[in-house]
Amino acid sequence: MSQAGSGAAQRHLLVVDDDDRIRDLLKQFLSRAGFRVTGASDGAAARRLVSLMDFDLLVLDVMMPGEDGFSLVKWLRGQPGLGGVPVLMLTARGLPADRIEGLSLGADDYLAKPFEPKELLLRIEAILRRAGPPAGVQKQIRLGACVFDMERSELSRDGLPVRLTEAEAQLLKTLALSANAPVERHKLASTEADAAGRAVDVQVTRLRRKIEVDPRTPRYLQTVRGIGYMLAPD
Repeated sequence: MSQAGSGAAQRHLLVVDDDDRIRDLLKQFLSRAGFRVTGASDGAAARRLVSLMDFDLLVLDVMMPGEDGFSLVKWLRGQPGLGGVPVLMLTARGLPADRIEGLSLGADDYLAKPFEPKELLLRIEAILRRAGPPAGVQKQIRLGACVFDMERSELSRDGLPVRLTEAEAQLLKTLALSANAPVERHKLASTEADAAGRAVDVQVTRLRRKIEVDPRTPRYLQTVRGIGYMLAPD
C-alpha cells in the first residue's frame, strides 16, 4: 500500500505517539530519510487516518492514554484490507513478556526506548524489504537486456543471473521505486558517514557496468546534475 508523490512511488509511514516532541522528531528524521510521514497523537486519530489513507507501515507507540498500542494493532489486524499493513511497535516497556505480547498480536517488530534513530530506520527498511514493493508498482522492470526483480532484488541479463552486492541491490531497488524521477544523492547514501553520497557514486559506476551497453553514455541509470540519479527503465 502506498501513495505516490511527484511522480515517484514513495513509502508512506504513519507515526503514532502521544508525545508531541518524540512524534515530531520521528517525522523529521524519517522525512529526511526519504519517507512520506503522517503523524497521529492517539489511537482514535490513527484509526481515522488508516481508514482514509494508505500506509506502507505504522510506527506505533505502546503506552498511550486511552487506547494503547496493543489494542490498536489487534484492531488493525482484524480489519479487511488493513490486516497486512506492517507494524513496528515502540515502547519503554522492554520486558520479554511485553515483546511477546506485541508480536503475538501481529506486530512485525518491537523496539524498546530509548533507541538510536539509525536502528529504527534499519528496522523499518528491513520490514519494508520483506513486505515487497508498494501496491501498483511493477514487480519487474526491464533495462534493455536486463530485468530487475523488485521482490527478490535480483538482476538478470538475457535470462542469466547477474551478481549484485547487497548495497548495489538496495540502491537499484530504491531507484526503481522512484523510476523516471530523480532521487537526491544524499537520500541514496547508505550510511550516515557517507552523507555526501560518494559511496553511492562508486556503486552507480559498478551498476552501470552491469546494466548499460556503454557505461560511459548511460541510457538507464542517468545522472541528474545537481540532484543525484534517476533510473529510466524501458
